[in-house]
Amino acid sequence: QVLLVESGGGLVTPGGSLRLSCAASGFTVDYYNIGWFRQAPGKEREGVSCISSSDGRTNYADSVKGRFTISRDNAKNTAYLQMNSLKPEDTAVYYCSVNSAWGQGTQVTVSS
Repeated sequence: QVLLVESGGGLVTPGGSLRLSCAASGFTVDYYNIGWFRQAPGKEREGVSCISSSDGRTNYADSVKGRFTISRDNAKNTAYLQMNSLKPEDTAVYYCSVNSAWGQGTQVTVSS
C-alpha cells in the first residue's frame, strides 16, 4: 500500500520556523521527484517546492525562495521542508506528493 504521511505542522508566530516531514511507505522514494504543495482557505492548491530524484535539483515558488528548503533522505524514505521566516500568508495545509500519491496534509498556521 502506497502511503505518504506528513507531519511537523503547527502554530507559529511570524518569523518562526517549522520543519515538515513526509514519510513514505509501500514504495521507495529514490526514483521519484518529490513535491511539496499547499492550499490556503479559499484558494487553489499551489506548488511550493520540488526536488528531483536524479540530481537533487530543487525548485521553489517565488513566494518562498530564500526562506524554505526542500531536502530528501532516501535512506529514511522521507522528504523534508524546512520553513524559516514564516509569514501569515504561509498559512495553509501542506501536502507532499510522490509517485502520484498524496499525503493527508499537515496544517501550518502563522499568526501572532
